[in-house]
Amino acid sequence: MQEVIERALLTSKKLGATYADVRLIERVTEDISVSNGEVKGIKKRLAKGFGVRVIVDGAWGFFSSYRVEPEEGAHVAEVAVSIARASAKTKIEDARLAPIEVYEDRVPQPVKVDPFSVPLNKKIDFLLSLDKLMEKPGIIVRSSSMHFSREWKTFASLEGAFIEQERIVSGGGIQAIATDGREIQVRSYPASFGGDYARKGYEFIEEMKLEENAERVSNEALMLLKAKPAPTGRMDLVIGPYQMALQIHESVGHPTELDRVLGEEASFAGTSFLTPEKLHNFQFGSKYVNIVADATVDYALGGFAYDDEGVKAKKVYLVKEGVFTGYLNSRETAQRLGLEPMGAMRADGWNRQPIIRMTSINLEPGNMTLDELVQGIDNGLLIDVNKSWSIDQKRLNFQFGTEFGYEIKNGKIQDMVKNPSYSGITYEFWRSCDGVGNESYYHILGLPNCGKGEPQQVMEVSHGSSYARFRNVTVGVKNE
Repeated sequence: MQEVIERALLTSKKLGATYADVRLIERVTEDISVSNGEVKGIKKRLAKGFGVRVIVDGAWGFFSSYRVEPEEGAHVAEVAVSIARASAKTKIEDARLAPIEVYEDRVPQPVKVDPFSVPLNKKIDFLLSLDKLMEKPGIIVRSSSMHFSREWKTFASLEGAFIEQERIVSGGGIQAIATDGREIQVRSYPASFGGDYARKGYEFIEEMKLEENAERVSNEALMLLKAKPAPTGRMDLVIGPYQMALQIHESVGHPTELDRVLGEEASFAGTSFLTPEKLHNFQFGSKYVNIVADATVDYALGGFAYDDEGVKAKKVYLVKEGVFTGYLNSRETAQRLGLEPMGAMRADGWNRQPIIRMTSINLEPGNMTLDELVQGIDNGLLIDVNKSWSIDQKRLNFQFGTEFGYEIKNGKIQDMVKNPSYSGITYEFWRSCDGVGNESYYHILGLPNCGKGEPQQVMEVSHGSSYARFRNVTVGVKNE
């Protein structure tokens, strides 16, 4: 391995690269899924390879290979250099990198229980037991799943960086789908679209308390069939941590990605309303809104020790007391705006170039209890767990639906309602926030499937939040 890296870097330098880095990755993953009493899938994958990224004549070049051999290190570097030289003929401007501190480090990840040491039959039996707990008349689909991965990544650069990092991830969840022949309702736990994930061992599966919640989840799916439809109109909302995770992801995380702001994602995913002149000059939310990008959080799925440019993990405010104060950036985009690199460059594998990705984007806790948030509402809803989402290409106009809600009348939680949805304009919505729950309700949700880039890369990110209260929000279809 060491020789492969050395050959790649030496060859890059010899052929005229002013910058070069190598990422060598070995990753094993395991996915297990059960549905309606049957094992639906067991997948185990091993991926190993390396990629070389260079700047030559002011332009980028990248190439990769699954053959981790010294001769291949030189060959991959040669091709990367040739790609950079070809790219230089059509470049608009030279690629320049902001300076960073260079590190040599080795970062293992300790866990309580190695997920790959747990027998496969134990994992399957556990998922089948969850399936059985959700079995009830009217539940037409019961599903449960687990995911585990271990990655060892080595990063080295011509600047002198040499960083080794281990990453172990565990996660999963359950879901029940109910029907009465006229409609379908769904309940998920801990969250929708696969559950919850963290940089922990098998102990995280136990911490999620799936067994304790399986029967409740199926009962609530059946209850939703009989629940009355959510009301519509302008009203106040208390939004739970799991739905807040998606709200933060779509309306804060993506629009603060600096490559998107600068137009580099325009052809695929859109741009952003948070243009550079707004930095430190735009009231994004109310004074209660403090949002950080924090890759240093223990166990958070969006956390790490160093990004894929060798930048050490940091905590950076994106919004402070409501004011827009920061971007997710790379060394190159930071240089363009005169900013400090904050460590948001990651690739989803050895054969992909790193691009700007979310880390752990978190709404910092406030000081209110859930009772206090609810008591301040005469007419509104308590909603949680994402069911659907839609947001425009500038990340301004959005609409979200949740799996369930409860009416709030005169400061008290009332009946369950089904199919709640709400919409708004991003900055108007965040400006309407007038209370955030305290740390006792705070949860960081791991999202393993954020898509971005061409070709598309799928990245692990996370979002922390407590309950939060928003005033005069459009709920359901506008009736103005």
